Amino acid sequence: PPPFTGVWMGDSKLCAIGVHCGNHITSHGLALNCCTDLTWFDHIVPCGLKGKGVTSLSHELGRLITVDHVLEPFLDSFQEVFDCTLVFSEDPG
Repeated sequence: PPPFTGVWMGDSKLCAIGVHCGNHITSHGLALNCCTDLTWFDHIVPCGLKGKGVTSLSHELGRLITVDHVLEPFLDSFQEVFDCTLVFSEDPG
């Protein structure tokens, strides 16, 4: 919920969005919880937000949702929203 970043389901964060700037380099990314073991979050204050929870697609939908399930539709939506074409390379370097 505003003013917090990310994607929320009520008071629980489903997806974290972040930006890091340092050494003249800017990095950005996101972490979408698909089938995350949510018990690990019982030991920390996720994103430093006391009183807020964490959830996953699997938890919310009541069935196993893996990264493989969401990757293609996510990338298709990304291209549509940002009006771009993603280019993939076999060479990570």
